[in-house]
Amino acid sequence: MGYVALYRKFRPPVFEDVKGQDHIITTLKNQIRSDRVGHAYLFCGTRGTGKTSVAKILAKAVNCEHPVDGSPCGQCEMCKEIAAGNSMNVIEIDAASNNGVDNVREIVDEVSYSPTKGKRKVYIIDEVHMLSVGAFNALLKTLEEPPSYVMFILATTEVHKIPITILSRCQRYDFHRITIDTIEDRLRQVVTSEGIEVEDKALRYIAKTADGSMRDSLSLLDQCIAFNYGEVLTYDKVLGVLGAVDTEVFSKLFSALYTQNVNEALTILSDVVIQGRELTQFVNDFVWYLRNLMLIQASDQMEDVVDMSTDNLKVLKEQADKADTESILRFIRIFSELSTNIRYAAQKRILIEITLIRLCKPQMDKGQQDSLEDRLRILEEHDENNSKVLGGIQSGQIAVAASPMAGAKGVGAAAPAQKKVLDKAVPDDIKKLVSEWPKALLRMLNPMKSYMQKARLSLGNNDKLQIVFDSKALADKYSHGESADELQNFIDEIVGKHVEYESRFLEPAQNFEENYVNLLDGINFDVVTEDDDEKENL
Repeated sequence: MGYVALYRKFRPPVFEDVKGQDHIITTLKNQIRSDRVGHAYLFCGTRGTGKTSVAKILAKAVNCEHPVDGSPCGQCEMCKEIAAGNSMNVIEIDAASNNGVDNVREIVDEVSYSPTKGKRKVYIIDEVHMLSVGAFNALLKTLEEPPSYVMFILATTEVHKIPITILSRCQRYDFHRITIDTIEDRLRQVVTSEGIEVEDKALRYIAKTADGSMRDSLSLLDQCIAFNYGEVLTYDKVLGVLGAVDTEVFSKLFSALYTQNVNEALTILSDVVIQGRELTQFVNDFVWYLRNLMLIQASDQMEDVVDMSTDNLKVLKEQADKADTESILRFIRIFSELSTNIRYAAQKRILIEITLIRLCKPQMDKGQQDSLEDRLRILEEHDENNSKVLGGIQSGQIAVAASPMAGAKGVGAAAPAQKKVLDKAVPDDIKKLVSEWPKALLRMLNPMKSYMQKARLSLGNNDKLQIVFDSKALADKYSHGESADELQNFIDEIVGKHVEYESRFLEPAQNFEENYVNLLDGINFDVVTEDDDEKENL
């Protein structure tokens, strides 16, 4: 006899060998023990979760001459015939290729003939959702009231395509995705039985890659063993066979994207391509890595949910502590979009390269709130680094020499120990502020300068200054907290009095002229270049 694939060789022969579906197995065994077996069953669930295997075991159990605790004995003549596929009592039909009315009418005609031996005639219809509307209608009456010796077992991966009239005539059982631990334990039993030496880490990765499917895991294991026949199956060899990427690569890629190092990110991708890794899987695995990063950042109690080694988990926690949630969510959003688009793309590498550049340059994502927040983060980090490089900036020391606004936190100086109480400004003082605004912008430091250049000034109720932004993130940023204090100090220094202001957000659908008074109307702003800015700060 030729070689038999592992998923066929280790197909469970009895209920007790079915893994990960205890809620279904217990119910079926109780029905058989109490002789309360139904006439129509519907098995639903994703691929490789045991639907067909359980259907065959159930067919053996209802025909077994000596059932043991609800399971088939496996030794009687009927059990052996069904296991060998020679029994006339079990008819397997693939609805994908036999989905017409005529095919179902043949079944209906055969139902009238009782089995020559055994107790029940069992029809297993796989991928039943592929039947045509006419075929479903032809099956309805027989499915509702079949002869006492007939049983129907329908299996499907897409239960939403089954007509409600069929659903209402069946006992429905939903097969769950099998956990990684359960799949790993089963794979260990298989390799032990086959006498193959495999690293635990390699088995764990195969179990994770199977995505809840026991059949897929056995097929992947079969593939890895064949490629490395006669050798110890290591983690690195499994990665090589499956075209997968090690977690360390994802860690480096995330660091490059977070620091906007586009050269490093593209170099990592180039290495992945040269190694012959499968790019669709590479994208999906990186989304999974980002998901783990998000969970670790969200809670300290996620070690059990994040399936990762201790060393990798340590690195993941370090990255989670340094990263902000908005950036991680943005990465997940963009890579999830890529995962959808890359499946049918002819140039997968180019799509990934565009995505990496897009992540390193948030300004390309116009209109996205999370990309704007990422731009704010980069600008603030850049400004913080520049402040350190300028040197000589210590507590109480001015950042810009001979500046009339010296001492204002907005221009780089620390707040004084006791803040001077200023008189309240009147509308004439606000006019002074408006007239001085273009010159004041020249003396601002980034990132405040770049934000305020796009802001507009208006006058609200009770003569209160309004600073209007077209970004809600900026409006919130300067409505409270340290940034608001910096701007308040800056404005007060210009006027010499306390000018109360409020930060406002201009909705995209709103017109500024219709909702606000434009205080800057008629004032010309000079174009500020980097050289002009440096000259002004000298």
